[in-house]
Amino acid sequence: MPVSEEQATWFADAFTKLVDNVDLAIVGKKEVIRLVVTALLSEGHVLLEDFPGTGKTVLAKSIANTIDGTNSRIQFTPDLLPSDVTGVTIYDQGKGVFEFHKGPIFASVVLADEINRASPKTQSALLEVMEEGVVTVDGVGHSVGAPFMVIATQNPVEQAGTYSLPEAQLDRFLIKTSLGYPDDATAVSLLMESSNRARASLVSPIIASGSVASMAQLTSEVFVDPAVMQYLQQIVTGTRSHKDVVLGVSMRGALALARAAKTWALSRGRGYVTPDDVRELAVPVLAHRIIVDPESEFAGVSAHDIVNRILVDVEPPAYRAA
Repeated sequence: MPVSEEQATWFADAFTKLVDNVDLAIVGKKEVIRLVVTALLSEGHVLLEDFPGTGKTVLAKSIANTIDGTNSRIQFTPDLLPSDVTGVTIYDQGKGVFEFHKGPIFASVVLADEINRASPKTQSALLEVMEEGVVTVDGVGHSVGAPFMVIATQNPVEQAGTYSLPEAQLDRFLIKTSLGYPDDATAVSLLMESSNRARASLVSPIIASGSVASMAQLTSEVFVDPAVMQYLQQIVTGTRSHKDVVLGVSMRGALALARAAKTWALSRGRGYVTPDDVRELAVPVLAHRIIVDPESEFAGVSAHDIVNRILVDVEPPAYRAA
């Protein structure tokens, strides 16, 4: 059933309120917040590659506070075990049964801090839950519930003692972005309020967790013209055949872009996707899924450059509303 004009208006208003609420703590970064909220409502996850002290933890807590959900933080280190993330089954002698004790992954918003510092074995503990929302321990599946989002961070410097995320792991992040440093005016404003070290406490719940699930469900009903979907596929195909690419975007990446574009369109008060929605999200959704040829990378070519080049080369179609 197509999304009505009233539903689209309601969604856009709720989306704006979510962004504005988080902006109380993360000042001056509305575009990044829009991307993170888009990932949340698209039932996806976010990878933040940024320097220390840019507000990544505050962002995760603010998102959780906004949706009246739970949040947890996992500090990834080389000695972190998979059971430290997922939880463990312990035998209760008094009851004579094995009981599952949930790990920190069981939260609405999970901050996986410096995810690339953990061993590949521990990183792999996230693969199932990020894809299916289920943790399997000793052959028993445990649902983490909804909404559920992982916000993982990695530091672009200090690569000693880190483990690069494998392609399968990167592919599970809907969006990769960064907060970056604030502009001078915003920085001065933050400095004036330096006595407030708990900025996430400024954010109060404005929507119930159940309503977030309803909003996510509504995005699946957004109309996409076949011509627009063909345009999206041509962009994805372009990443696979580009001369500077070793590995292009997977089918999972194409599906992620389609889901995100629906949410993005609805956040603008439209019940249909336009080529502009696809273009605006192409870099944050696709670039981190591309492996650039080492020689091309050495010559200065980046995945962002490749996606932007493809967007120039692929002609967008004329589109129509539902």
